[in-house]
Amino acid sequence: MSEIIINIAVEDILSKSIAETMLKQSTKNFIVGICYQKNGFGYLKKLVPGLNVAAQRNTYLVLTDLDQNLCPTEIISKWLRQPKHSNLIFRIAVREIESWILADRQEFGKFLGVSPDLIPVNTDEISDPKEFLINLARKSRKRELRESIVPPPKSTAKIGRDYNGPLISFVNNHWQVRLALENSPSLEKAMRVLDRFTMT
Repeated sequence: MSEIIINIAVEDILSKSIAETMLKQSTKNFIVGICYQKNGFGYLKKLVPGLNVAAQRNTYLVLTDLDQNLCPTEIISKWLRQPKHSNLIFRIAVREIESWILADRQEFGKFLGVSPDLIPVNTDEISDPKEFLINLARKSRKRELRESIVPPPKSTAKIGRDYNGPLISFVNNHWQVRLALENSPSLEKAMRVLDRFTMT
């Protein structure tokens, strides 16, 4: 199988791990080239039109969160001034990238030390996946994970002191995309696009 060099553009370091693991577990032989990553979607929004032009010669995977937008097509229409090139793979997690992590219910439950039954079958329907994940971590029997993911008591912080650390470790070492996509329609669509991709 021939290699496909693909550059990725993501919101943050956690999304970078998600994108890399998806590409690794795809049926295609993707090789990650350049990674464009800064905190937040504002950087991505400015970057995407240029990537769409560059997609005439190179392949890109752009991964962002739906957040409170109504639907993925709303984001794509706002961000792109020209028709999307077929070499630009633009995928959106509903509603946040954490929903894709949670979608591997069995493995993530085992990782946190909680029952997978506490995680909804369709994680795309969770209104605030990050908050849900943090509250789930509060129930963890593993003190180190709780202290990393959950904000300290009386703190104004929204996430724990090392929120990304254990989640990146989970994604890199335990996350099974083929199991997760069964519980997240947006992840299933993203993997279907990757598995069927042919560079033009």
